[in-house]
Amino acid sequence: MTATKFEPYSDYRNSNVAWLGDMPRHWELRTTKRIFARVQRPVRPHDGIVTAFRDGEVTLRSNRRVDGFTNAVKEIGYQGVRRGDLLVHAMDGFAGAIGISDSDGKCSPVCSVCVPQRKEQIDAPYYGYLVRQLAVTDFITSLAKGIRERSTEFRFSELSNLPLPVPPRSEQTQIAKFLDYETSRIDALIEKQQQLIELLKEKRQAVISHAVTKGLNPDAPMRDSGVEWLGEIPAHWVSCSLGKVTIKRCDGPFGSGLKSSHYTESGVRVIRLGNIKANRYAWGSDVFIDNDHYEQNLRDHSVLAGDVLVAGLGDANNHVGRACVAPEGIEPAMVKADCFRLRVDNQRVLPKFLALQLSTSSAHTAGVLANGSTRSRIPLGSMMTRAIAYCPLDEQEQIVANAEKLEQQYQRLEVAAAKQVELLQERRTALISAAVTGKIDVRNWKAPEPSDTNNQGVAA
Repeated sequence: MTATKFEPYSDYRNSNVAWLGDMPRHWELRTTKRIFARVQRPVRPHDGIVTAFRDGEVTLRSNRRVDGFTNAVKEIGYQGVRRGDLLVHAMDGFAGAIGISDSDGKCSPVCSVCVPQRKEQIDAPYYGYLVRQLAVTDFITSLAKGIRERSTEFRFSELSNLPLPVPPRSEQTQIAKFLDYETSRIDALIEKQQQLIELLKEKRQAVISHAVTKGLNPDAPMRDSGVEWLGEIPAHWVSCSLGKVTIKRCDGPFGSGLKSSHYTESGVRVIRLGNIKANRYAWGSDVFIDNDHYEQNLRDHSVLAGDVLVAGLGDANNHVGRACVAPEGIEPAMVKADCFRLRVDNQRVLPKFLALQLSTSSAHTAGVLANGSTRSRIPLGSMMTRAIAYCPLDEQEQIVANAEKLEQQYQRLEVAAAKQVELLQERRTALISAAVTGKIDVRNWKAPEPSDTNNQGVAA
């Protein structure tokens, strides 16, 4: 038996459970409450907080991260957790927050802490894979109670009457070991593809950044721009402030000029921060205001196709100062607070060239002109002092065309890598499902020797 192909068991019987289908004849079927018991241990003074994460890892928060959590002022109902316990998160179980704890500690009452009824018959890691598989394939969502979208409740009372397969304990252990090995290999491949995607994004940004600040001619004479982030620029380029190349500019209305109560289902489009991406306008989640209110109060904030849109507020993922060009079909439209509309001098700068350069330097701008720590904000007046450099219009056209070509090339590569990630994730899910439900027989599987792992494919 190789690591790339597994045969089914020789004999099956109907489980009479829809999601399970046929199962190996020698496997049993029991309700969860006959396999696991829910326990509520007292908390010890030294216990750290254990969290069930959506990726299936159950561990001390300190092992993953300490920020981003809401900590209870009083830990009412907290319960002791021991290494090897099965934890099922009542609110996030549907999303995969189910697994075996790798740590001793304590957890909130939102988690059900489960232990085997008979340890000599039950190997908890197998059930960690099995129950989580039911979650990520949406079976648990169909059982769960609750009315809040994507926040359905799944507690032990719902889990307890669920029929689950019970292979012999030795097979449970073997299946869990097999899946530990194979999923770790798939996860490593996924990680490599995700790293490739990030490298492609960085490379794309670096290549385009070089083009819009250094030009396309590597032999062009250079001079010092006098601007730290620009460094040297071609000698024939012009450096100036952003305000010098804009003929009209505005930001969005603040205060009571535009409130959510003004929004309607149609009318004048309101451009928000989420619409402004680096070099790209993001359609979707559109909001509008009544045309009469716009004409009477907000016409000064209008946007036309071809205007440069700049984000005056940002964070670590979406830098302040990023820019894009308002696309055709956007009118009638206006900008919301913290969004800037620039109408440029087309005799000096092309909107697409300017947006490319502004987005290239947005990370630098956030550190120099912006205020704020978690979220950076730049007033319109400060934004106009931002340094830019530009070349003759025909050269700008060449740079824009080259950047668009590069963008398409890198996007194709990123899409291909993302598709590989999707296929690997599907393979991972299918492999777990096949193993935990007995559709493949891994009883004779052995982990390859380390020297053989480079020659082995992912199990199917």
